[in-house]
Amino acid sequence: MKDHDSRPLSDFIEYPAAEMTARSEAFYQDIKRRHSIRQFSDRPVARVVIENCIRAAGAAPSGANHQPWFFSAISDPATRLKIRLAAEEEERAFYAGRASEEWLEALDPLGTNQDKPYLAIAPWLIAIFAQRRGGPSGDEDLKNYYVSESVGIATGFLIAGLHHAGLATLTHTPNPMTFLNEICGRPKDEKPYLLLVVGYPADGASVPDHAQIKKPLEKISSWI
Repeated sequence: MKDHDSRPLSDFIEYPAAEMTARSEAFYQDIKRRHSIRQFSDRPVARVVIENCIRAAGAAPSGANHQPWFFSAISDPATRLKIRLAAEEEERAFYAGRASEEWLEALDPLGTNQDKPYLAIAPWLIAIFAQRRGGPSGDEDLKNYYVSESVGIATGFLIAGLHHAGLATLTHTPNPMTFLNEICGRPKDEKPYLLLVVGYPADGASVPDHAQIKKPLEKISSWI
């Protein structure tokens, strides 16, 4: 193995076997309470909470440690309204013919449509961008590697962190999403990956029954 600069692993914590089992069960019981909702409250959420969760996302592993992600955190009401209007324009085209009948049938049990009022109601939107070029410091012009995989892992960290903090989230992916580059002031060579809606559930918020159907362990894993 090639020599390289390194330091001793000093912050790993090993737990006794019984505690490890208990912690894994506790995490499962907690994370399974995370649901995608579409009824958000306009109650404010402190910026520091969002900052901490984005820091957690930035700790995710990535190809060559290039960290090919950028998070635009949006709380300004006028900007959130712009995003809603732009997203709804794309969604109208989607539901009016861009989507296949099979796709629309798959979405039907969730009750989605072209109206996205939560984009202007929820106190925070986080636009996640994938960077094709960059580098470890963010100032280089180097090719990034495993971009989609890396940004996907970081997004998972972010969603889990927001849930852990006590917030609700919704993953939103209007297609195309290039309007986010202009609204968020991001370069054209960055690809909008996902728009995350963040806040508290509105009073009376609900979760579609269909969304609560999760495949059992034997359907999502094998043991060799």
